[in-house]
Amino acid sequence: MAVVQIKVPSPGESVTEGRIAQWLKPDGAVVKVDDPLFELESDKASLTVTAEQGGTLRINVAAGEVVAIGAIIGTIDTDAVPATPTAAPTAPAPSPATAPSPTGEGVASPAAQRVLAERGLSAADVPGTGPRGIVTKPDAAAFQPNATNGTSKPTPTAIPTPAVQPATVTPAGRETRQPMSMIRRRTAERLLESQNTTATLTTFNEADMSAIMALRAKYNDRFEKKHGMKLGFMSVFVKAAIAALKAFPMANARIDGSDIVMQHFYDIGVAVSSEKGLFVPVIRDADQLGFADIEKKIADLAKRARDGKIGVPDMMGGTFTITNGGVFGSLLSTPILNPPQTAILGMHTIQKRPVAVDDQVVIRPMMYLALSYDHRLIDGREAVQFLVRVKECVENPERMLLEI
Repeated sequence: MAVVQIKVPSPGESVTEGRIAQWLKPDGAVVKVDDPLFELESDKASLTVTAEQGGTLRINVAAGEVVAIGAIIGTIDTDAVPATPTAAPTAPAPSPATAPSPTGEGVASPAAQRVLAERGLSAADVPGTGPRGIVTKPDAAAFQPNATNGTSKPTPTAIPTPAVQPATVTPAGRETRQPMSMIRRRTAERLLESQNTTATLTTFNEADMSAIMALRAKYNDRFEKKHGMKLGFMSVFVKAAIAALKAFPMANARIDGSDIVMQHFYDIGVAVSSEKGLFVPVIRDADQLGFADIEKKIADLAKRARDGKIGVPDMMGGTFTITNGGVFGSLLSTPILNPPQTAILGMHTIQKRPVAVDDQVVIRPMMYLALSYDHRLIDGREAVQFLVRVKECVENPERMLLEI
């Protein structure tokens, strides 16, 4: 018998564990080479793991479990390939700790065993939702004992959907409890770290988007015909931010202990929202790219983030970040720093407002801009001037072309 072990791969450097978000094939299924097997979620990224060999899948660890990188979570029996994919699956290969019965009844995963022990319960009391009825950690945590007879009834469990952790609903239906994804947990930790370790201030300004919108209206058809995509606003703001970073290099620096590290390259992070959380992939050496190249990079990174194919290397090493809450309708907000970066630019929705131009009140498409910065490294005057430079570049895009 040829059996191939399914091991948990490393999503990136310094990652030591991950959560099996969901199995994409059922236990006993016939899989082919490169078929997607399961989704692995870490605190930095998520990825879909595919089959290295074809054969019959045996699942040893249930979805929702946290596992160490390199752990064996299943096997593929390359000899045991049924004639049809509908052949009855066999039970997963047991580990010494679980040794399941044919149905898996009364058997708990290692993580679930710890929870049950803490609560003074046994696996026989808890209905399991894992492969072959194995009790998973969410099962153990959601279990509600029956006060009258000492037994219990299972808390209803929501059917998991892609990229969503299994949820549990209270008997009264008034609350739903769902494990926080590892990406969301890491995002929360980073945001709290940013608030606790930086001296963050925010300055605001507004930009008249008339010139950029006129530029797009005039050249967008030719731009799309030549480059295969429309000219967006983000590439303009990336270029405007780089012009401001060159004029005020401290906004592109970082603090390392008691040292200031000046960074003479421009790796711009662009915040992308997806169903799995917020990702900030980085456009490398953005100062050396044209508008079309930046638009292509942004489109590619955004698609990969939405598809769950963004990797840890894609999000490492940025020197400055741009976030656009305007795509969701945000009129004004204060973006949070992405350490060790010392500044972040926030874009917002475009809104037509009356403004004074040459002593006349006119209606213009306006956007509020926000710059959050670390006051330990950047003074208020520099921050204000930085944002003014961004405003000037957006309102006069020819300045970016002429680099003045």
